[in-house]
Amino acid sequence: MEKLYEDNPYLTRFSARVLSCVQGKKGWDVILDQTAFYPEGGGQPYDLGVLGDAQVLEVHEREGHVVHTCSAPLPVGEQVEGEIDWPRRFDLMQHHSGDHIVSGLAHAKYGCDNVGFHMGADVITIDFNVELTWEQVEALEAAANRYIWEDHPVQVTYPSPVELEHLDYRSKKALTGRVRIVSFPGADVCACCGTHVSSSGQVGLVKLLSCQKFRSGVRIELVCGQRAFSYLSKVWEQNRQVSNLLSAKPLETGAGVQRLLDENQALKTRVHSLEEEQFTALAQRYQGAGDVVLFVPDLGPDSLRRLTGAVQAACGGRCACFSGSDGTGYRYAVGLPDGDLRPFGKALNQTLQGRGGGKPEFIQGSVQASRSAIQDFFAAGA
Repeated sequence: MEKLYEDNPYLTRFSARVLSCVQGKKGWDVILDQTAFYPEGGGQPYDLGVLGDAQVLEVHEREGHVVHTCSAPLPVGEQVEGEIDWPRRFDLMQHHSGDHIVSGLAHAKYGCDNVGFHMGADVITIDFNVELTWEQVEALEAAANRYIWEDHPVQVTYPSPVELEHLDYRSKKALTGRVRIVSFPGADVCACCGTHVSSSGQVGLVKLLSCQKFRSGVRIELVCGQRAFSYLSKVWEQNRQVSNLLSAKPLETGAGVQRLLDENQALKTRVHSLEEEQFTALAQRYQGAGDVVLFVPDLGPDSLRRLTGAVQAACGGRCACFSGSDGTGYRYAVGLPDGDLRPFGKALNQTLQGRGGGKPEFIQGSVQASRSAIQDFFAAGA
C-alpha cells in the first residue's frame, strides 16, 4: 500500500482501488491500494473524511496495512474517491510541527527529552524529563515563535543506514529499517511518521498554557495555529468583559481585580469584628443556661462555628446553633465541652435528613428539615 500522506501531506483528494472490505465491530474495515488518510500513531490522531459515499470513522495501521473503518461497505475491486477533512488535518499538522519545534528547542536549551506527547481535542501535552521554571517556559515560548516567524523550510528525508549512524536525531526508541527523518533546521531533527507543514511559518503561533510538575520533569500544555488564535481571542473577550465591569483599561485589569480583592478582605475583616461583638453579646445572655438551641439568620459555616463556641463557653452545657430557612434547609454546629457528640450527631442526621460530623466535642453539618421539626427533635429529649 502506498502511503500518499508521507510524501504529500497537503494532498486532500485521491483515487484508490478497494482491495478488501469486511464488517468489523465499529463499521466496515476497508483496505485500499493507496491512501492519503493518516492512521493513528506517534501521538497524532487519525484523519477523518469520506471514501466514496461512506464516512471514514477511524484509521489504524494493522499488520502493515492502513485500515479505514467506514460507515458503509465499499465495492471490492472498484475505484473510489477519497477526501480528507482538511481543516482537521491542517490543525494536526500545525500542532505536530509545533511540538517538534518546542521539543527540539527545549532539548537544545535545557537538555530536555520529550518522553510523552498527546494531541487532544483542546490542547496538546508534552512531557519533559527535566524540571523547568515558568521563566524558562516563557523563554522557550519566545524562542519557538521566533523560529516560526523566521519561516524555515521543513525537510523530510530517508537516510541510508550509514547516514543514519552519523546523524544526531531525536527518537524515543531504537529504529531499524527505513527511517523517516523530519528536520526543522536550527530547531529539531527527529524520526517521525507524522504529517507536518512545509515551512515553520505555517505553524502560525505557539502558546504555552501551563507547566506542571510531572514525575521527574514537567508536563506542558500548548496550542498552535488556528487553535491558539481562537484560544487567545476567547481570553481577550473575557478580559474585555472584566475591563468593562471594572472600568479599567484592558491591560490594567489585574490591578483592578487586586483592588477588589483588597476591598473584599477589608470588608471581611470588618464583618468578622462586628460578628465577634454580636456573638459575645449574645453569649452573655445565656451565661450558665445549660443546654441551648439557637436559630440565627444567614451565617456561613465559619461564623456558625464561632457563634457556637462563644455561646457554648458561656452556657456550660450543649450548644446547638442552626442557620438557614425552611425552604433551603439549615446548617448546624453543635458543641459540648468534654463530651462525645457522635451518637447525638448520628441521631440528628437520621431524624432530620442531615449529613455532617466532626470531633467528639464538636460537630457541623446540614439538615433538610423545617424549624419546627428541629425544635420537636430537641423537645423529644435529644
